[in-house]
Formats: sequence, structure tokens, C-alpha cells
Amino acid sequence: MNNPLTGNTPPQWDLIDVVLLDMDGTLLDKHFDDHFWEEYVPRQYARTHGISDEEASERLLKHYRSMEGTLNWTDLDFWSRELGLDIPALKRQVDHLIAVHPYALEFLDGIRNAGKKVYLVTNAHGKTLDLKMEKTSLAGKFHGIYTAHQFGAPKEDLRCWDSLRDMIGFEPARTLLAEDTLAVLDTAARYGIRYLVHVANASSVRPPQTTDRYFSIDTFREIMP
Repeated sequence: MNNPLTGNTPPQWDLIDVVLLDMDGTLLDKHFDDHFWEEYVPRQYARTHGISDEEASERLLKHYRSMEGTLNWTDLDFWSRELGLDIPALKRQVDHLIAVHPYALEFLDGIRNAGKKVYLVTNAHGKTLDLKMEKTSLAGKFHGIYTAHQFGAPKEDLRCWDSLRDMIGFEPARTLLAEDTLAVLDTAARYGIRYLVHVANASSVRPPQTTDRYFSIDTFREIMP
């Protein structure tokens, strides 16, 4: 399903019916997730297992990478079992770091005011999704919310997009996806989604990660409909 029309071009809103949006790093500041998995969890793991913070970080980052691109990557129950920690409870201890990106809410309102359908499509686990909806103003902004765990395949897998299309009936040629993960954008391009927007400024505390492969933005202010 290669899409020769996909490229580094801005959205053409008169040709778009459906907008698909990622959550972490796209609508929400990825600083929460980076801090949690790279700093907070290793620190708690070190204390629980009687090892140094450095050893814990090295061990866990290697374990994380082995699960990248799978549903286990974001499965809180899986990581609770693997690490011997209550991951959902630990997330609540630092949930003050959960924040919506600048202009994200205005963008969501603009999409709906323009008559477009908008859906949240995330790899996040259901427990993470519930926490972030509770802590932000995002709930109620979408025509539907879907997690890859419902479909049995992550967004890096074409089967996820097949399942989503069966669920909401979007036409790839008239659909926009905004996402901070290049591997997901690559899969969406293979599926045939025409308008692909890369969110470069995923974290408020790290430099933007720009790309030439897709139309790249720092904030949604740049593509308001």
C-alpha cells in the first residue's frame, strides 16, 4: 500500500475528512514518560532490588529496547510483573508532570469546528490512557479514542491500521495522521495515509527531533485548519 503522494508537504484541509492523533509526545508532553521510565522507575527498581541506580538504568533500558515495537512496550501490567513494581501506582506518584502541549487543545477545537472527524489513536495501555484523560482536558475532544491494545497490534504494524479502518471507516487518501514516532509514520505511509505530520518537539525538555521524511512541526499552531 505504498503512497507516492505522501511527503514533506503541509496538510490540505479541504481534502481531509479524518484526523488521527497520537497521544504521548504529540498531544502530551513526552517529558512525563521519559522521566518516568528513564529515571523514576530505575530509581525505584534499584531500591527494591538492592542495586545501584546506574546498574538499574542499564538493565532496564536494555529490557525496554527489547520490547520496542511490541504491545509489551506500553503494557503496564507486563512491566509490573517483569520488574516487581506496581507501575500504575508509581505513575500516579509523578502524574503532576502530565501536561498538554501548547496549542493542542486549540487545534482539537479547530478540527471539530472545521467539520472534521478526529480520533485519538495511541499505543498506550488502557491504564495509562485513563490516567492521562483524568489529568488533562483532552477527554471529550474526540469522536473516538482507540488504543492499539484493543486491536492486538501496535501502530508499527499494518494490522493495527486495518483494524482501525474497520472500526471507523476512514479513507486513507483523505486522512491526516500526526505523530512523533517515525516508525509509526513509516507504517502509516505504507498503509496509504496521505497526510502525515511529524511532531518534532515531543518533549519540553529535549531538543526537537526534526526529519526531512515528513512535514515536521514544533506546535500545532503551524497547521491550524
